[in-house]
Amino acid sequence: MNLPTSIEITEVGPRDGLQNQSSVIPTDTKIAYVDALSKTGLQRIEVSSFVNPKWVPQLADADAVFSGIVRFENVKYTALVPNKRGLDRAMDVGVDEIGLMTSASESFSSHNVNATIADSIERMKPLVESAIASGVGVRGYVSCIVACPYEGEIDAGQVRNIVEQLLDIGVEDISLGETIGVVVPTDIARIYDALDGVLSPEQSVLHLHDTRGTALACVLFAMQLGVRRFDASSGGLGGCPYAPGAAGNLATEDLVYFAERMGIDTGVDLEQLVSATRIIEASVGSSLCGRTYSASSCQDPSS
Repeated sequence: MNLPTSIEITEVGPRDGLQNQSSVIPTDTKIAYVDALSKTGLQRIEVSSFVNPKWVPQLADADAVFSGIVRFENVKYTALVPNKRGLDRAMDVGVDEIGLMTSASESFSSHNVNATIADSIERMKPLVESAIASGVGVRGYVSCIVACPYEGEIDAGQVRNIVEQLLDIGVEDISLGETIGVVVPTDIARIYDALDGVLSPEQSVLHLHDTRGTALACVLFAMQLGVRRFDASSGGLGGCPYAPGAAGNLATEDLVYFAERMGIDTGVDLEQLVSATRIIEASVGSSLCGRTYSASSCQDPSS
């Protein structure tokens, strides 16, 4: 198999993982969680979202979390930013990279960011310019690349069109999000075929949800195409509040075990990662569904 020697993982648990929780996690717990993740060898951690607390109350303490964490030199600390106000807040706490959100589905864009796709991209333009001028990285998230909870299957040509627009406004780092967890390897092939000549697998980030247990099969297929960067959430935390029925993200522990078992370096210490996940599981109020995390917890008599 044509496998890479290494992959890079963005840990999205503190943001994407916690935004859908029914209860609000204490700020001190979030800080301890991020600090523990920083010790695992992860190179990029999505810490929170600077969104209006009215819409995502679980992340209302983004400023306090960023101010409270211990920064590791080899880790980039990122956050989702919806508008100019969010960008200003992110810049004030020294975020290393901002994430900007759009969708391949008009219905999902309306529910998720309260704008059409065209308007969401138009909103990004001044944010991209400001971030780049300040030396802050920019990542563009494209959700629902395969299917939408409201519209069904998405035309891959729509994904290509949106990616082209993001590249045109200066967004060079693009995460392709399979938001509801219906993906199978043939979907991955369809998307990257459509992106040929616009965005190569090596340039992209793949963001998968594991609702039906197919995420790792798609990771393996994507790696053989050339994808080297993936988003994942410790313990399998996650799910989008605007995507009914979508389960959590691909679990970081599952991705690390899967890759390392095949001789692919992730740079992540699995035992320390499991320890970090235990911190947040204690506040979530239910057992997390990541398979490798669950197996590790069962084997540890202290858990």
